[in-house]
Amino acid sequence: MMALGISSPPSSSSHQILASFSFLRVSPPVPSSRASSFSGIRLGAAVRAPTPRYSARGGRLVVRMAKREEEMKEIRTKTTEEINEEVIDLKGELFMLRLQKSARNEFKSSEFGRMQKRIARMLTVKREREIEEGINKRLSRKLDKKWKRSIVVRPPPSLRKKQEEQKAAEAEKS
Repeated sequence: MMALGISSPPSSSSHQILASFSFLRVSPPVPSSRASSFSGIRLGAAVRAPTPRYSARGGRLVVRMAKREEEMKEIRTKTTEEINEEVIDLKGELFMLRLQKSARNEFKSSEFGRMQKRIARMLTVKREREIEEGINKRLSRKLDKKWKRSIVVRPPPSLRKKQEEQKAAEAEKS
């Protein structure tokens, strides 16, 4: 809470001036057990008004929400097996990003959040389908553990692409 003080004693004219500012709340001095040299008016920050949905930057918030809804529709059209495969690929990509970060290579830090959110959305859709089938939480966790154990470790798509490019470059040299 923000508090401003005026050192002169309050007068009726200062109350009228301060009352004209609608965004500030004027309150009388609070009596306390401790003696204070402050004898002015305390100004407290008023409650903030809700922010509009459309920002001043051309409605970027609304555009993001539309993209998110579009992405969720796209995910919902996929089968559960396709979702599982893409989750595995995205987790591999996330691992590669962590390796790049630890090796101090250049990378886009925004990719971490983007991939994590995409994984979370996919797993959410997967869980929604389980709920529709009547699978309870305990059984879902059991199935999830089985699924995680059955995953065969494989390089992520970006690494596979790099490996293919290297093989193609070596084939051209030979």
